[in-house]
Amino acid sequence: MINRMTDRRKFLLVVSAGLALAPFGCRSPQSYRVEADEAADRVLDESWQSAMGRDKDGFTIEPASDTLRRRLLLDQKLPVSAPASGGSRDDELIKQWPDEEYFRDPAEEPGNGSLAEVALSAPKITLAEALQIAAFNSRNYQTQKETVFQTALRLDLERDAFRNTWTGMVDTLVSADIDANSDTSGIANTDSLSVSRRFKNGAEFTGLLAVDLVKLLSGSREGSTGLSLDTSLSIPLLRGSSRFIVTEPLTQAERDVVYSIYRFERFKRSFAVQIASDYLSVLQQLDRVENSVENYERVVSSTRRARRLADAGRLPEIQVDQSVQDELRARNSWISAVQSAERTLDQFKNTLGLPTDAVIQLDPGEFEVLLQSERYAKYLNPESSEQESEVPAADAPVNLVPPSDEDAGPLELPEDDAIRIALVNRLDLRVAVSEIIDAQRGVAVAADNLRADVTLLGSASLGESRSVSSATSDDAELRTDRGFYSVLLGIDLPFERTSERNSYRNALIAYEQTIRALQETEDAVKLDVRNVLRSLLEARETIRIQAEAVRVAQRRVDSTNLFLQAGRAEIRDLLESQNALNSAQDALTNAVVNYRISELRLQRDLGVLEVNNQGGWVEFDPETYDLEALRGIGFGLTDEQASAAEPIERN
Repeated sequence: MINRMTDRRKFLLVVSAGLALAPFGCRSPQSYRVEADEAADRVLDESWQSAMGRDKDGFTIEPASDTLRRRLLLDQKLPVSAPASGGSRDDELIKQWPDEEYFRDPAEEPGNGSLAEVALSAPKITLAEALQIAAFNSRNYQTQKETVFQTALRLDLERDAFRNTWTGMVDTLVSADIDANSDTSGIANTDSLSVSRRFKNGAEFTGLLAVDLVKLLSGSREGSTGLSLDTSLSIPLLRGSSRFIVTEPLTQAERDVVYSIYRFERFKRSFAVQIASDYLSVLQQLDRVENSVENYERVVSSTRRARRLADAGRLPEIQVDQSVQDELRARNSWISAVQSAERTLDQFKNTLGLPTDAVIQLDPGEFEVLLQSERYAKYLNPESSEQESEVPAADAPVNLVPPSDEDAGPLELPEDDAIRIALVNRLDLRVAVSEIIDAQRGVAVAADNLRADVTLLGSASLGESRSVSSATSDDAELRTDRGFYSVLLGIDLPFERTSERNSYRNALIAYEQTIRALQETEDAVKLDVRNVLRSLLEARETIRIQAEAVRVAQRRVDSTNLFLQAGRAEIRDLLESQNALNSAQDALTNAVVNYRISELRLQRDLGVLEVNNQGGWVEFDPETYDLEALRGIGFGLTDEQASAAEPIERN
């Protein structure tokens, strides 16, 4: 800053500058960015270990150097609205962009490895690759990671409030006093260094050391050195005097980082299940297209046969019209299935973060592996049909047999065990439980604000400053016997605490709200588990039923064909049997997909599906889980709480 103040008798030039002390001089934006990244990484390293018992598994918010989205745009020459569509590295920067090193050389940065090489003219993507592609390309996934990173930066800022804060200042003043009797000019240079520190017990300390170098530029040309030290200390004695109260913002910031990690880990599991569900849904739609093609071909063949039979006088014309109508319906179903499959695939590409107009293929082998799994083999390829068993008499009593657990899959756990696993592992439930402690601390802080303010203030000032007018004085010294000391006790009695009173009452209300939020989350966890267990049972029984329905429908089509050739059936019977076969095939595929998706959802809702930051997962194996130890954990009210509870009278 340069100021000039002039008149006919005086000329004054002041130059002042503030300097950062670590390091001296100007720092580049890049250095600040790197420093912020390092601070956030340190926070996340310690917080991830504390929250999850492991490291952060390569967590980073840096985008991959060459994403599949970018490769698809380039390889398939897809239209874009701006270069930034390929990523920030392709963006056109303004001239004032401050950080040239922000975009590192892609060759030096770890990217997504072989995933970029998948971008051929029409890449075929497996389920495992889809999960990894989503981790590098999904916009929602990247936003979730950035949210965790920003929470770590907020914690670093809260910690900064309890660090030493250094500031430095250099002031240079050149002055001249010109009149008829004298001509005095001089230069005064003041260097100052200050430090401030807030302690976790509420005390605040500030210190300032200043050195004045004064020199006359005219006359005797004498000089003098000024040296001064000013310190002050503020200590709260009542309100805001405990470590618990003073460090509450820091404590909450630390817990917020843990919560953000919990939420991100929960998001990864939900996101992985969503990707797998959408992937299988696309394959299911493609299977529906194949079924509709087969049905369309069957109906076309039936129409041609009906036409020949009618021309031979063996079939009424009305049955030919029925077959034509079914052919039109089959064509409409085929077109609808194709368009639905394309819509589902486009939605899946959008979820992955890929261009919706890009050409990609999903691996149908994933679906074949699913259908050929041992868990479905006993239904899809049974040794004998259920219909081959002896049929009771028509007037015999009908006994409805409910579904049993005899053929239950490995994840169809007993309900009590599943709920216990979820209560231990669900991360959103951990957050809800922890927020009750946060609310309790909020009540304590609000109660502390109701107390009186009693503050002890102390200050000390040593030495003397110098200016051009005192340039002929002796050099100043820091002498304690000539210092100025003061002690002040400030008391603010709590006569007016309306705002604090209302805040305290609101804190109690907030506490009750967190209790209800925990109850709601806990009930939602139990509801999730119970619902998905029901979905597993229903899907398993549906697979059994629809597998039998497919066999019956196929047998019906075959027999109707023979009867039609023998003149013992109408074309309508054949058309109905073919439609029934197509519907049964679609229903069977849907049941298999639903069962697999329900398995993944159960692992998600139990909180036991492990997903890394690269999109890979490790599924839950109930055989490796110590259920006996889990059953030994005390859940529910204690004996004292139960005995103290009033009995519920039932009518």
